[in-house]
Amino acid sequence: MSVDLTLDALALAQGLRDGEFTSVELTQACLDRIAAFDSRVHAFLHIDSEGALAVAAQVDALRAKGEELHPLAGVPIALKDNIVTRGMPTTCGSRMLEGWLPPYDATVVKRIKAARLPILGKTNMDEFAMGSSCEHSAFGPTHNPWDLDRIPGGSGGGSAAAVAAFMVPLALGSDTGGSIRQPAAVTGTVGSKPTYGAISRYGLVAMASSLDQIGPVTRSVRDAAALQELIGGFDPHDSTSLPDSQEGLLAATQAVAQSGSLEGLRIGIVKQLTGEGYAPEVQEHFDNSVRILQERGASVVEVDCPSFDYAMGAYYLIMPAEVSSNLARFDGVRYGLRVEPSEGPVTAERVMAATRAAGFGSEVKRRIILGTFVLSSGQVDAYYGAAQKVRTLIQRDFAAAFEKADVLISPTAPTTAFKLGEKESDPMAMYLNDVATVPANLAGVPAISVPNGLDAKGLPVGFQVIAPAHEDRLMYEVAQLLVTGSEDHTPDSCPAKDWKAED
Repeated sequence: MSVDLTLDALALAQGLRDGEFTSVELTQACLDRIAAFDSRVHAFLHIDSEGALAVAAQVDALRAKGEELHPLAGVPIALKDNIVTRGMPTTCGSRMLEGWLPPYDATVVKRIKAARLPILGKTNMDEFAMGSSCEHSAFGPTHNPWDLDRIPGGSGGGSAAAVAAFMVPLALGSDTGGSIRQPAAVTGTVGSKPTYGAISRYGLVAMASSLDQIGPVTRSVRDAAALQELIGGFDPHDSTSLPDSQEGLLAATQAVAQSGSLEGLRIGIVKQLTGEGYAPEVQEHFDNSVRILQERGASVVEVDCPSFDYAMGAYYLIMPAEVSSNLARFDGVRYGLRVEPSEGPVTAERVMAATRAAGFGSEVKRRIILGTFVLSSGQVDAYYGAAQKVRTLIQRDFAAAFEKADVLISPTAPTTAFKLGEKESDPMAMYLNDVATVPANLAGVPAISVPNGLDAKGLPVGFQVIAPAHEDRLMYEVAQLLVTGSEDHTPDSCPAKDWKAED
């Protein structure tokens, strides 16, 4: 039976319940599409066909018996390759962990398995989540399904590209400075970074622990809300986990979709996240969406967050410092790659040096070196300490802004997808792709990117909604209201939809 893989996850779940197709048929359709087209995209690093089909068969058998199942049971999902999965390779896009099989499941993986979603495999990413283009994977870059010569965003470009190319309806990513939202923006998908602590980080290979957050990558806002409900909630294994309930997110999006009204909603445009530095077409689509919000009853005000001008500088001091600390565990002794020096004595120090030289790529080395310097004696107060003070100022600016507005909005990224290799030689230009997404990570507040039309080249533009901490429900409600009934927010013309296996 033919399965329409352009449907979102909840529509596919309804088809499963209605008996239109089985989970095995749906899962096999996804696997067939991956087999036919992933050689063009390179969204996946590992495929677990046998495991996914086994779970799908279990779902079909239980459904035939009339067992009560999770609403998403039987709908396939893919995982970013820094989320540990027992018995399945987890490489973080690095030679350092090539072939490593984790001995345990991340909390989000446990919850996905308990709900019986077939896990298709692990998606490509910038090495150890360091990058904005998915060009820094040790296993080769991922390509954007909208234009295969362009980047799919990073670091989670594999998850976004897999969803955009209709290979899988759901995926998970991780967002440290925009690594879910920026790929979503340039691939025409929905990417959500929940409140810090709303989803457990236990089992996420750490990049920068005070910034990292797992989140959904989907084709619709309601899918993202449903997936956060499934994987979110308190986890005693994560000391930063929040007790906040994640229930009701999907119901909230469904309720507001019925009305479409924004009466009484106060929306703030962040002065520092628009205008100069943003591509004219990105700004034009953003302005058009603001007018739509006003027509639906929202009041729009400009808010001034002066410390946001220093957000990138603070981020690129705090993040490398935490990278330097977290990646110290990869020493060639305990697990992962081990390279012994070709000459001289085999000491722990020389093994570590040889292993890191061979196992880490250039971007990872760059950030480790910077972070080590930032934390060095005599420099920690001048750099790391000063950056943490800026972080506090950013949090205060958010608090002041949310006194004037219920949510804040901005373009998700300053440009649409650029060509592969275009910014490879200019790290600073690459880092600036995260200028609009970094502040939310520094403050720990929830933010989501939704599609916002296409530019003249047919490339997706992203629109970002930022809500106060713990107000993930409001974030999803506004995002759903934004996309309801608006053609600009549902770009379904991705060329991947019409790909033929013989092309």
